[in-house]
Amino acid sequence: MDENEKTPVRGGISIELEHIFPIIKKWLYSDKEIFLREIVSNACDAITKLRRLNSLGEADVELSGEKIWVELDKDASTITVIDNGIGMTKEEVEKYICQIALSGALDFIQKYEGSEADAAQNGIIGHFGLGFYSAFMVSDRVEVITRSYQGGPAVKWTCGDDGNYEITEDYDDPDNYVPGFGTAVVMHISDEGKEFLSGWKLREILDKYCAFMPEEIYFDDGEEKETKEGEEPKEEKPVNDTHPLWQKNPSDCTDEEYKAFYQKVFHDWKEPLFHIHLKADYPLNFKGILYFPRIASEFDSLEGQIKLYYNQVFVADNIKEVIPEYLLMLKGVLDCPELPLNVSRSYLQNSGYVTKISQHITKKVADKLNSMFTNEREEYEKIWRDLKTFVEYGSLRDRRFFDRVKDSVLFETTDGTYRTLDEYLEGAKEKHENKIYYASDVTAQSKYVKMFRDEGIEIVVLDRIIDTQFISVIEETREGVKFARIDAELADAFKADGDKTELPAVAECFKKAAGEHTKVEFERLRDEKTPAILNIPEESRRMNDMMKLYRMGGDLPLEQTLLVNTASPLTAKLAALLDEGKEEDAASLAKQIYLLASLAQRQLSADELVEFLAGSYDLLNRLG
Repeated sequence: MDENEKTPVRGGISIELEHIFPIIKKWLYSDKEIFLREIVSNACDAITKLRRLNSLGEADVELSGEKIWVELDKDASTITVIDNGIGMTKEEVEKYICQIALSGALDFIQKYEGSEADAAQNGIIGHFGLGFYSAFMVSDRVEVITRSYQGGPAVKWTCGDDGNYEITEDYDDPDNYVPGFGTAVVMHISDEGKEFLSGWKLREILDKYCAFMPEEIYFDDGEEKETKEGEEPKEEKPVNDTHPLWQKNPSDCTDEEYKAFYQKVFHDWKEPLFHIHLKADYPLNFKGILYFPRIASEFDSLEGQIKLYYNQVFVADNIKEVIPEYLLMLKGVLDCPELPLNVSRSYLQNSGYVTKISQHITKKVADKLNSMFTNEREEYEKIWRDLKTFVEYGSLRDRRFFDRVKDSVLFETTDGTYRTLDEYLEGAKEKHENKIYYASDVTAQSKYVKMFRDEGIEIVVLDRIIDTQFISVIEETREGVKFARIDAELADAFKADGDKTELPAVAECFKKAAGEHTKVEFERLRDEKTPAILNIPEESRRMNDMMKLYRMGGDLPLEQTLLVNTASPLTAKLAALLDEGKEEDAASLAKQIYLLASLAQRQLSADELVEFLAGSYDLLNRLG
């Protein structure tokens, strides 16, 4: 083999403009409307750069009335974005506009800022040289007319959608776009982009992406503004708020401002429960406001809306990488000027910075809940039912979050008071140590509720599907602590003094009445008026509920225990009927007692209800 054939060949990948330009035009961004955000962001950067140069002594120009104009001309099929910022010379146009992916922002940062962190602190938005070319997603021709702050003539750059451009020096600007200095980007909208030649459409995009950009933006939809005779023309107002609430110090903001901001951004006229104003500096750098919306029930939509901003420029709603999934039910804004974004600014790259933001937010949310519990217990209790689903869901998804908030978790009792787990256990230790009794349906379980109340036993209300999953977390983390529904077992407090009496004949009679899945046991109860109660073991009932929830079959026959009260006169009556050989009457009485016990525990089936009504009518006839 020739020695030369072993020599590696090196070179650079060559891409011809006519091949790459159509790809940029079609695939640069997933949403075409992004073009306006990119062009307006560039205009915003131009003003920010000029202000920064002035502050560094690198420029000496009078700064007053810096602003951005967005103009629509339907007749000419153009959208124009004008700024009175730094502008460009011919050489800068050739460098930054004629070369794809060469970012003027990065060049500026390297020359004047020292680092991207410093640039972010000073409000430099753009980092991506491709952003300008988003204009070609909706345009078949783009013109850039620009004059540098350093003086000199205007320069015009014209480019078609084939990527071929022309630069005109000493350009006489007949439309007076840049009388002093600045830049105008004139986009001649293509047939494919005609939908954007609409005033309401452009205003919608500006409201979405540019509502909080740091420079004033004015919009002219090209429509004539009528002024009545004798009236002064209305003063034009910017379409954006250059000083959004999250940029202010929390101590300078009022509750009314927080509520107004919430309603403006999220169009939700229900007042939020409360808010958290985030302001993180070193080593993190981000700001934001999170709101807790009202969640009336677990069936309400748990989908919140966290808006991500990058130096006050809207990036995305979907930011699962930045905020934990279980916090996405919150509503809020986050401004992260150091966030590592890719070219589209719509997806986040894996980053330790992102992870740290997520952890910081989780901690702040937990801290807020704990602070309210400690310092505003009364107000905290008022909103607990709205918070409950959020806290329980977060605890199920993240054990660290649960560890932070577990001491601020409340349980509502059947009499409307609230207890922490420790408060409940302390009050119950004399009667049922380490056992928490709960009701899942106070109305359906009213018989049991009354029995517990009569014995002075406090019952908590766990009436949502998520509750039983949440209490399992507590049982796993608190050794010896168990939750039991009030119809799951017989509390010791119900038992009367005296020995148990076994009645085999009575037991057999009840087994025939109740069916093979029912165990019959005898207990002497203090309440003589209750002939029997029905208990279903907590573990088997929870398993059955879970199977129903996840559609794994469910409705399996549950093993249940019928506790027959030997202190009840009806039990004695049943035993007497058996002794007298009146098996049919005894069976009817046993069936009626069983159905009454079932009715206090659950809804009767159709067949059971028919049988219960027939037995009740028969009893009334006998009494009659």
